[in-house]
Amino acid sequence: METSPVRPPYRLDPAGGCPHAVNARLLAEGAVAAVELPGGIEGMAVLGHEALKEFLQHPEVAKNARHFTDLREGRIPAGWPLLTFATVQGMTTADGENHRRLRSLAGRAFTPRRVEQLRPRIEQLTAELLDNLAGAAAAGDGVADLRRHFALPLPMGVICELLGVDVEFRDRLHHLSNQVVATDTTPEQTIAANRELVAVLGEIAAAKTAQPADDLTSALIAVRDEGGDRLGDQELIGTLLLMIIAGHETTLNLITNAVRALCAHRDQLDLVRAGGASWADVVEETLRWDAPVSYFPFRYPVRDLTVDGTPIPAGTPVLAGYSAAGRDPAAHGPDADRFDVTRPARPDAVRHLSLGHGAHYCLGAPLARLEAGIALERLFTRFPGLELAADEADLAPHAGFVGNSVRALPVRPVPVGNRGA
Repeated sequence: METSPVRPPYRLDPAGGCPHAVNARLLAEGAVAAVELPGGIEGMAVLGHEALKEFLQHPEVAKNARHFTDLREGRIPAGWPLLTFATVQGMTTADGENHRRLRSLAGRAFTPRRVEQLRPRIEQLTAELLDNLAGAAAAGDGVADLRRHFALPLPMGVICELLGVDVEFRDRLHHLSNQVVATDTTPEQTIAANRELVAVLGEIAAAKTAQPADDLTSALIAVRDEGGDRLGDQELIGTLLLMIIAGHETTLNLITNAVRALCAHRDQLDLVRAGGASWADVVEETLRWDAPVSYFPFRYPVRDLTVDGTPIPAGTPVLAGYSAAGRDPAAHGPDADRFDVTRPARPDAVRHLSLGHGAHYCLGAPLARLEAGIALERLFTRFPGLELAADEADLAPHAGFVGNSVRALPVRPVPVGNRGA
């Protein structure tokens, strides 16, 4: 295959914004794009569905930052906003046998049985939060921020209960995890947020070590692999960090984006209510159409590769362009940018890549799907006339280019008979 001509790198805006217009422009030029990361660091982004699917499972693509040339050679400063993604010790930065060991240890505590056991609690917490949403709207002239009062506290409450994290830590953990995943922070903010988050997680781990309980953190501390190894201290903190960030930020964006999509596509909402599609279909189409994570860091070729005709030098930090792949016309047809909960399955049965693909497929995917499905069904059953209280164009985009959503989602949670009144 001939290689594509080299194009100037696209500078990713550290402040973020809606990615879809940029994705469409880049995809029109090719499935792989050179990008400029914060601090002028050169990287690549794999944007096309088929190219990303190939890249995510390529045997010569690694996750361990020892393959990151600029980091290894000292060109990445301590306060670089994406440094935690590269250096945190856990499943997301491990390869081969070490990755299998860490995933096995975490997986034993994060089992389907534990997830399914959470269903009644998710339903109960959802009902409580819908009451809170109604109360917030009553106190706010009929308008409430769905993201703040519903989409955030649901997954944060669930993952913290699963991990055994006390309520007193939750607001702090959300704030700090927001700082850690942001791409527009100063070096000082980045360093301070990482230190504080590690300190909080260390405090939680120490308390569970001293007084184990029936929760995931205690299980992670106690669990051993077949060789008798436990998670090391840094691996434990890295695993907790991953589960708290991924366990609520992704689902928070997923629920928010799904509500936005349904409010903007009333025909699709009516179709689901009429039984023409399921709430699970809504979740999957939202994951495809408006992926909760846009550009996820990092993977590194261990040798020079050519992906879809574009060379990627060894050691380059590569972003997985999930939001772009979800709307790739080459994979999803000329109507790829249309939200359609009845969209037929692809021949390869891979509807989207938004939860990953291959060995690093999201361990928490079943929990995210369960939470989002329950949340959407109960929300629109309780408030069938729910509508946005602001124009879509006026919603401020999520800060940073990693996550993909809006900062707030003002809604009117009204009964159907009062809609538009």
